[in-house]
Amino acid sequence: MTVTRSHDEAAIKGVLGGVYQAWDAGDADAFVADYRDDATAILPGSYRRSKEDIRENMAAGFASILKGSTSIDKLDSIRFLGETAAVVVSETGIKFPGETEVPAERIVYATWVLEKRDGAWLLVAYHNSPAVVPS
Repeated sequence: MTVTRSHDEAAIKGVLGGVYQAWDAGDADAFVADYRDDATAILPGSYRRSKEDIRENMAAGFASILKGSTSIDKLDSIRFLGETAAVVVSETGIKFPGETEVPAERIVYATWVLEKRDGAWLLVAYHNSPAVVPS
């Protein structure tokens, strides 16, 4: 028998949706609202070791190179690891002002690790890797 976790899936989708809404608004505080204090983010060439480190980095980005950018996200899967952990895989990209679509070289596959604590899902770790390897 398959057990459905539709309530948890909806909550996780809400957390990720909040991250992308915050990105589109350029709001670093809202971006990390559902991150644990000890969350990590690993991106090519970058290792952010805490919620505050992630927030500071995003604030700097939103004030400069990421200003006016928006994000796209296509959920691939949600996999539960017991009752209080989940791994999400998505395809993500950044669209800059004036662009109608995200160029292939800026599409990444992302892995999100979440923990359910006191009834709420929180982001614990994020990692991404280019979907297309540059030649």
